[in-house]
Amino acid sequence: MIGKVLQARYQILQSLGAGVFGQTYLAVDIQYPHTPKCVVKQLKVNNLHPSYLDTIRLRFLTETSTLKLLGNHEQIPEFIACFEENERFYLVQEYIAGHSLSAELPISQQWGCLWAEEEVTVFLEDALGILEFVHSQGVIHCDIKPENIIRRAVNGKLVLIDFGSIQSINFGMDADLSIYQAPTTSLGYIPPEQFIGQTQPNSDIYALGMIAIQALTGLEPLQLKVDPLTNEIIWRSADTPVSDYLAAILSQMIRYNYQERFQSAADVLRVLRQMVWETALTHVPQTQKSQEQPAEPTPESSSPLLTGIKVGLAVNSLLMGVGSYSLLQTSPTPSETDILYKATKEYQGGDLKQAIALAKSIPTYSNVYPDAQATIETWQQQWRVAAQIYSVAENALAEGKWSDVFSAANQVPDILYWQTKVNELTKQAKGNIEAQTQNLLAQAYAKAEARDFSSALEYLRQIPKESTAGSLVQKKLVEYNQKRQIRAAYFLHQARKQALAGNFAHAVKFLRKIPKDTPVYAQAQLKLNEYNQKLRPQSQNLAYNVVSVSQNTQPVIKVQNVQPDHDLQEVNIR
Repeated sequence: MIGKVLQARYQILQSLGAGVFGQTYLAVDIQYPHTPKCVVKQLKVNNLHPSYLDTIRLRFLTETSTLKLLGNHEQIPEFIACFEENERFYLVQEYIAGHSLSAELPISQQWGCLWAEEEVTVFLEDALGILEFVHSQGVIHCDIKPENIIRRAVNGKLVLIDFGSIQSINFGMDADLSIYQAPTTSLGYIPPEQFIGQTQPNSDIYALGMIAIQALTGLEPLQLKVDPLTNEIIWRSADTPVSDYLAAILSQMIRYNYQERFQSAADVLRVLRQMVWETALTHVPQTQKSQEQPAEPTPESSSPLLTGIKVGLAVNSLLMGVGSYSLLQTSPTPSETDILYKATKEYQGGDLKQAIALAKSIPTYSNVYPDAQATIETWQQQWRVAAQIYSVAENALAEGKWSDVFSAANQVPDILYWQTKVNELTKQAKGNIEAQTQNLLAQAYAKAEARDFSSALEYLRQIPKESTAGSLVQKKLVEYNQKRQIRAAYFLHQARKQALAGNFAHAVKFLRKIPKDTPVYAQAQLKLNEYNQKLRPQSQNLAYNVVSVSQNTQPVIKVQNVQPDHDLQEVNIR
């Protein structure tokens, strides 16, 4: 994909990574003067059957209409466009300048600063506010992780990105999500119900809870231990700098059973704000408390949710986390997933042999094994296609068929290695096209200077469409075509004037200068036949008079000197 131009507008610059449902790229909009950056999301299509594509197409159009509404929120990228090209579906959204939350999270307990409880609370309030809006629009994000939360450079606000994988709350997921289908960076943030096709709005709440725990502990989700009896993740230890109140909130955000989890972002926000209010109250001096008016009843007095959390704290019944990966008992280990991920990187980097070797090293008992075998077959097929296309592009370059090089480049499969190689050919072809363009333009200008607009147009039409002078060429094509029509009308007028003066030979010469593809050409042909017929009797009479003259006398032919009025001048149309 690197270097490709989609919709003759969005040029792909680099890959930004893969999500659960597609690949994301950084691109520029080449139709704008300053080529602003944007983000292009290519959605995965696992089946090219027409009926499946029709279903995806309908859903795609439905969900992108929702994305337009989501883009109205200041903390969600603006929706720019959506389109289908070569049976692939694409989203184009605003590029957010800033850094991902990954850059702020501690790498481990030893590296990087663990977040303070206040920082985690501020983060949750900000992020949950975005989620509350997203869920109110009837969709679930489905791939919340540190890489998909950007700290905007201009104001430091959080922005939730990568909405290419949204799901309808009403319909949920179309199918189960195998654990080995999810990118490595998403594992640990995806809740268990999402792997069995039962995605809920609070699936996004689970992901935020895991990010908050990572900030407090310095441990990534897959590094946390799982309680074998309850499937709950054990995340809190004596060294974790967190109050019982916040710990209880985080634990309920990431419960293994989504029915026991917070049901909405609004619920979590309400409890968080209650916690902040109570914490602030405990720091007020006793003398000040006695002077203050009695406070209004707090939400705790009437909220079963808050009451439940308090009771849980009192009896220490809330477990510290959720064991979302009990599926690992039968699903592939992270190392097997990593092997396939590394194999993919080798494949994209150009080492097909090493990529296949890595994929084949996955044991047959692993759930990744069938996918790895299918991937190997796909890789081999795409590699052959890419090699053939590269050969075609290479030959086209050698033969000077510059446009064919670009045509071949657009057909290269999504293999970074081959796309890079073909891009080198397109760079050479582009340089040759620009040199050819300048030469053809010079010849066109010379012909136009001589008022030979037909030849000038022919030179312009030879300029490849990939040339950067495309807009200039189009402008000159229109200009020279108009001038050629004016010149053709001038020739027709001059022919008529010569004919009126009886000088049909000169009239015919003017008519023969009129190009075929001009509006007056048909009329000129009629006049040409008429004037040619009138020339024949004059030629016969002239021959007879010359023959009948005495041999001692030199023949005298009288030629009438006609000076017709120039009522239609040939304007300066260079």
